[in-house]
Amino acid sequence: MIFTYLFCSKEGTAISELMINEQIRDKEVRVIGEEGEQLGIMSAREAQQLADDAGLDLVKIAPTAKPPVCRIVDYGKFKYEQTRKEKEARKKQHTVEIKEIRMSPNIDTNDLNTKINAARKFLQKGDRVKVTLRFRGREMAHMNSSKYILDDFAEALTDCAVVEKAPKVEGRTMTMFLTEKRG
Repeated sequence: MIFTYLFCSKEGTAISELMINEQIRDKEVRVIGEEGEQLGIMSAREAQQLADDAGLDLVKIAPTAKPPVCRIVDYGKFKYEQTRKEKEARKKQHTVEIKEIRMSPNIDTNDLNTKINAARKFLQKGDRVKVTLRFRGREMAHMNSSKYILDDFAEALTDCAVVEKAPKVEGRTMTMFLTEKRG
């Protein structure tokens, strides 16, 4: 006699994510037919019999519901549709990146304008911008008087950006975060 074992996690869900057919051991389940119609609450054995008669699988789609919800479907097709939907959702997702712009306190006006234009491009793409003012040597003594550079930077971008985090001193740097203006 050969025994096969199904390895389950602590919550009772099979490692293959969804429980199908004989893996479903609940007394009562709510059953949804192959066309999406409600077949009502019945024992798992009756539901499995209905699935077998239709030549399909019984899949537990909502294990936490009271009673658990099972659906009569072709498992291979159901799994394929699920992965396709997840892939589509990932395609539509946009990850927000943080772009950094570094400057020194003695930056010239034209250089500052170039940096502002670069930040504008990043913001239009939907990215966040981290503006960093780096201090070296004796520049550290005049940190507070250089805050106007970041203020001017933010002022120049008021048409398309909002200051998310105000200028803040961290060690040898002063940083500020900008995000795209919504609405």
